[in-house]
Amino acid sequence: MNTAMRRLRPLMLGGTGSDVGKSMLAAGLCRIFRQDGYAPAPFKAQNMALNSYATPEGFEIGRAQAVQAEAAGIDCHTDMNPLLLKPQGDSTCQIVVDGVAAGTYSSARLYDSEVRAELRGGVCKAFDRLSSRYNPIVMEGAGSVAEINLRESDIVNMPMAAYADAAVLLVADIDRGGVFASAYGSVMLQPPEYRRLIKGIIVNKFRGDMRLFDSGRRMLEECCGVPVVGVVPYMADIHIEDEDSVVLGGKRVAPMPGAVNVAVVRLPHISNFTDFNVLEHTPGVNVYYTAEAGALVGADMIVIPGTKTTISDLRWLKATGMDEAITGLAADGLPVVGICGGYQMMGRVIDDPEGYEGETDCVEGLGLLPVTTVISADKQTRRIAFEMTTDAGACIVGNGYEIHMGRTRLDQDAIALSMLSDGTADGCRNGNCYGTYIHGFLDNSEVIAWLLPRLSGCVADYGAYRQRQYDTLAARLRECLDMNMIYRMISYDRGTR
Repeated sequence: MNTAMRRLRPLMLGGTGSDVGKSMLAAGLCRIFRQDGYAPAPFKAQNMALNSYATPEGFEIGRAQAVQAEAAGIDCHTDMNPLLLKPQGDSTCQIVVDGVAAGTYSSARLYDSEVRAELRGGVCKAFDRLSSRYNPIVMEGAGSVAEINLRESDIVNMPMAAYADAAVLLVADIDRGGVFASAYGSVMLQPPEYRRLIKGIIVNKFRGDMRLFDSGRRMLEECCGVPVVGVVPYMADIHIEDEDSVVLGGKRVAPMPGAVNVAVVRLPHISNFTDFNVLEHTPGVNVYYTAEAGALVGADMIVIPGTKTTISDLRWLKATGMDEAITGLAADGLPVVGICGGYQMMGRVIDDPEGYEGETDCVEGLGLLPVTTVISADKQTRRIAFEMTTDAGACIVGNGYEIHMGRTRLDQDAIALSMLSDGTADGCRNGNCYGTYIHGFLDNSEVIAWLLPRLSGCVADYGAYRQRQYDTLAARLRECLDMNMIYRMISYDRGTR
């Protein structure tokens, strides 16, 4: 940390609801603080998401905090997201504590007072460790800050802000409507000790001429008693990796004439859909997400993505007829790629003898790859490098990460897809069908060019692209946020804590 820089108070982005833009704003502010010479780090006490990421040490955290850490110019760490909840259904989830899977919890158990107290102690310790190393801490809340029925068990919103003595900026989404009511209610439903922490409001996702909201800005400040620190435009041209699957509702759903069409099967419990971001930003490519068998016709490649509940989603494939559509198109020579859970589905059998996904079960897979998977308690979480040889003899070297439960065994004569840096094999190939455990497999331009030869030379350096997006986002936020006011909000009177 640059000790020459003054100590800043933590800054929390709290929301009037879910999907109001907290994660993106946190990434942009991390970038701004870094540009201004500070050493920022992101923090979210509790995350609920199926999009996760592997730290350099081989632990698991929410994808959003990994993205924010990248924007801050640092490696991600479990202290940035000490508690990760990965839903497995309506009432259960896998709980990941300090990067390690700690079992499956029911909703009742997760919100038991003793369990919450233990979890609260853990996330506070993680914040303290992070705060001792970085300055400032850019915190992110979860959902709405005004879920008063959950206040006693809340460890991520206002109680966490109070523990950290953070300045809270309330983020309100004007695009969905009701911005005045949502902001006013979010402030007024707080008890006095929490209300005093809310120092400002950010009106996010504004469309049109911002001058038309000048009177609205004044009204909002009068109603809530706190200043509006900025009105942020709807930035459809800024692409920061998403974490919440709610964004899939805005994705394309059908093939496009003249484009290279990549169909991603929209599984009920799809995870790590960021695996397809490179393709989405490649010129001439139409990535579409579909749960309709008929929409697979017209694709140039089908991808079966990861999922938290592989067997359940495999049964869904069969119930909807997606299985027959996929296997039929594969038989016609269409490339089919399975990633993580999708790879497991493409095999002969998936066996869960101990019921780690819910109930003991054994299900026939799609039969596209000569492999068998057994779901087990051990969870593989790591970053890896891989090397593979194409049918034409070309060598492709790339990087990615693994996050999965279960082990997959290849039949005796099966062909592995690649060799990993530790000398072990990954995945399987069978004609035009390919399976891998590697998330980020499609981030590698040479892999895309091999699978889709029409795109050879078209895929840009995705790492450089992400860095440009962070810089563009920071520049936009500087234009519409009063950073001088924000710095005053997070400055200590004596410059030290």
